[in-house]
Amino acid sequence: MNSEFFEALSMLEKERGIPAEYMLEKIKGAIIIAAQRDYNAGDNVFVDIDPDKHDISVLIRRDVVEEIEDPKTQISENEAQRYKEGARIGDIIEIPVETKDFGRIAAQTAKHVIRQNIREAERNRIYDDLQGRQGEIVNAVVLRIDQRKGSAVFEIGKTEAMLPKQEMLPGEELHEGDHVALYISDITVSDKGPRVMISRTNAGLVRRLFETEVPEIFDGTVEVKGVSREAGMRTKLAVTSKDPNVDARGACIGPKGTRVAKIVDELGGEKIDVILWNEDPVKFIAEALSPAKVLSVEIPEEGVKACRVTVPDDQLSLAIGNKGQNARLAARLTGYKIDIRPESGYYGEED
Repeated sequence: MNSEFFEALSMLEKERGIPAEYMLEKIKGAIIIAAQRDYNAGDNVFVDIDPDKHDISVLIRRDVVEEIEDPKTQISENEAQRYKEGARIGDIIEIPVETKDFGRIAAQTAKHVIRQNIREAERNRIYDDLQGRQGEIVNAVVLRIDQRKGSAVFEIGKTEAMLPKQEMLPGEELHEGDHVALYISDITVSDKGPRVMISRTNAGLVRRLFETEVPEIFDGTVEVKGVSREAGMRTKLAVTSKDPNVDARGACIGPKGTRVAKIVDELGGEKIDVILWNEDPVKFIAEALSPAKVLSVEIPEEGVKACRVTVPDDQLSLAIGNKGQNARLAARLTGYKIDIRPESGYYGEED
């Protein structure tokens, strides 16, 4: 264990940010385990590392006894004389491990520990870099496509992340080299390192895209109060303005619809309804059912999240939407169960 070894540790500390002191403690512990195994020693192996003198020594302590019962911790008086002249029964002697043998053990152990800790340090660094990015969007490039699973692999920071088929927009086909907006839904840690969970279907993606495209949302003038989404099909975004001079819906749509159009393009043509939030649930529910016109909203019982909505006969299918989509998204956005009825009433229904 010459000076080159200690210089290498110092270099690792500077380049990788792994403290040399921490590495030496790990190496010390690993050498003890290796020596216990190779020299049939118990818990009586002691390692001393002196980085200033560039010196490492390994000692095995044994009790001098008349009759050996445990060879891991005991030694006979005659054998003890080889290591300490005048050793007597009851003494404790220290047996230095041969330099040649120790060098082999220490070198192998140090190599393994250093590799292990470099990997661990890299994983920790990647995790620290990503930890604060949960809930953000990133624009990433497709590295490769798994044709069998249909998933796409992206590079996020210093790690790779897989976008599963079920997290892609319905019918979406990605190719190597495509630039795509992704939502970081979660970051987990496993034995193999940090794992980044990404999505194109999460409602948070739409929220973040509007924050990016609409300065009034970014600076806090316009607030997004809620998002309900069926990815690839339709999204309803509820917004409100903190400034009476700023039109929240107009800010999100943009001049001639340019802002919302850019987001629609990013989401593969997904329809987006920007609606005005209102603290009055009656007004908010009516707004949430747009583009349908609503004649009335009745909340029969206070405190119960259910209502009855009446719409013109010719607006019924629009209010309900294709396969109930419009009503379903409005219900998620408002938190109310919505019963939609035509103005003329259902057949056989009393007034």
